[in-house]
Amino acid sequence: MRSLLKERLLDAAYELVTGNGWAGLRMAHIATTAGVSRQTVYTEYGTKDAIGQALVMREVERFLTGIAQHLDAHRDDPQDAFEAAVGYTLAAAAENPLLKSILTSSRGGDDDLLAHLTTRSEPLIDTASAMLEAHTGEAWPQVAAADRALAVETAVRLSVSHIVQPVGPPEVSAARIALAVIRVARLPER
Repeated sequence: MRSLLKERLLDAAYELVTGNGWAGLRMAHIATTAGVSRQTVYTEYGTKDAIGQALVMREVERFLTGIAQHLDAHRDDPQDAFEAAVGYTLAAAAENPLLKSILTSSRGGDDDLLAHLTTRSEPLIDTASAMLEAHTGEAWPQVAAADRALAVETAVRLSVSHIVQPVGPPEVSAARIALAVIRVARLPER
C-alpha cells in the first residue's frame, strides 16, 4: 500500500510539474491533487527536493526499460546497440513532458530540479551505469572490465549531456556517442 501511495503522490507531482513547472509546486498542491493530507506528503517524502529526486529517478527507470530493449535488439553488434539505445534515449527525452518542464524551468532561473540531472546526478548516473555495466558484462565478455566501465560511463555522461544541452538531431548525436563508446571499449568499428 505504501508504494501505491508514493506512486500516487509522484503522479500528482508529475501532473503539476509538467503543467505548471517546478517553481510553483507546493506540497499542498500535491496533497490536493492526490486527495491526501499535506502531512501525508511530508511523511512520505519529507521535502520538495526529495520529491524532485524521486520524479527524476522514476523517469530514469522508465528510460532504462526502453534502453534495455534497444540494447537487446542489437545484441550481436555493440555499435548498433549503443546507437539504437542512445538514439532512443535522446529522442524520448526530447518528447518527455517532465524533462521539457525541467529544462524550460531552468531557462527561467529555476534550476532546482535540473540539478538532479547535472550537479546532483549521482543517483541517475549510478543507476544507469549499473544497468549498462550488467548488460555490457554479459554482451561483451571479451572486453576488459576497466574498458567496459569507462565505455559505460562515457555513454551515460554524454547522453545526459546531450539531453540537457542538445547539439544536433538525436540520431546524429547517437551515432557519435556510439562511436565514442566503441572506441573507448576498444571494439571494432563498422
